[in-house]
Amino acid sequence: MMRGNMIIMAIVVMVLYVGANGYIFWRMLQPMQGVPVVVRALFGVVFWVAAFGMFLSFGLRDVALYETVHRVLHVVGTSWLVFTLYMVVALLLADMIHWIFPSFQHGVWWALVVTIVVLECGYINYRRPHVEHLTINTEKPIEGGRVRIVAVSDVHLGHGTSRSDLARYVDLINAERPDMVVIVGDLIDNSIVPVEAADMCREFERVEARYGIYMSAGNHEYISGIEACRRYLATTPVQLLTDSVVEHPSGVRVVSRDDRTNSERDSLLRLLAGDNAELFTVVLDHQPTAIRESSRHGVDLHLSGHTHRGQVWPISLVTDAMFDQSHGYRKWGETHAYVMSGLSLWGPPFRIGTQSELLVVDVVSSDI
Repeated sequence: MMRGNMIIMAIVVMVLYVGANGYIFWRMLQPMQGVPVVVRALFGVVFWVAAFGMFLSFGLRDVALYETVHRVLHVVGTSWLVFTLYMVVALLLADMIHWIFPSFQHGVWWALVVTIVVLECGYINYRRPHVEHLTINTEKPIEGGRVRIVAVSDVHLGHGTSRSDLARYVDLINAERPDMVVIVGDLIDNSIVPVEAADMCREFERVEARYGIYMSAGNHEYISGIEACRRYLATTPVQLLTDSVVEHPSGVRVVSRDDRTNSERDSLLRLLAGDNAELFTVVLDHQPTAIRESSRHGVDLHLSGHTHRGQVWPISLVTDAMFDQSHGYRKWGETHAYVMSGLSLWGPPFRIGTQSELLVVDVVSSDI
């Protein structure tokens, strides 16, 4: 039943997407009536290739093509999703203004300019990640009285986020002087192929964190092939933990849950089994669907990602409605929970009404 509903939803979304692009195409052809047929035909080819570029990019993600070809298809194709959303809104507003003020002309071009300006602002915003600081006071013993955890999620390395982008993120991480770094899923985007080809995760060798780098799997590691991701990450400083627990002499216990894509993942109760309640417990769980479970079992800090908070408005309203906690900090009983919007993003390189972020958690013990 669930699979059937997902198929129906996918069909509805595709019909809406094609219809929206048909509307944009028709409106953009209107002021081109005097243009030669060959030029209009060429415009049509470029328009529809761009409109379906994301699907081409996904279908060809593991095919041996020039990286530039992959990157152009990915960036143009995914960007077109957001272009479609805002262009339709801008066109409808232009039509409304023309209906109220008939003297208002050239609505198509005004809509195009407004859409491009919004997207450009969204791109600039995406390129400037926000650093969020969170201090948690605990009565549990912590070595030296304080430990700093830098947490990231949703980097999506691949055709969209490059090795040079990751190098910039590593610089941001090191600037916060972490004791430990945790990656809460979706480090890889849709394919491990471009990540291996550029050996992107070699950049993590520059991370200065005395307790290491730990990672939980996300749904995109499964899309990319979880075993292929596991084999590659085993050659890097990133320790991919699936349904695993690491206990540190620092007094911190890292509990890394497998992504819920794996319907047979271990229960949190089993992972927490043992006489280690005196350790400050951090749960890494990519999708923020089990925060209540963490709270019931007395977890100190629950970290998730996945939602991106929708990346662009008004999709952020959808994610806010889908999840009890779609972004930011909230305390559930004695459990501190933070859902990150992602250091990078999936697909279109825009942040409109949301922010890319790096989370810095200072765990401070009063037991010194």
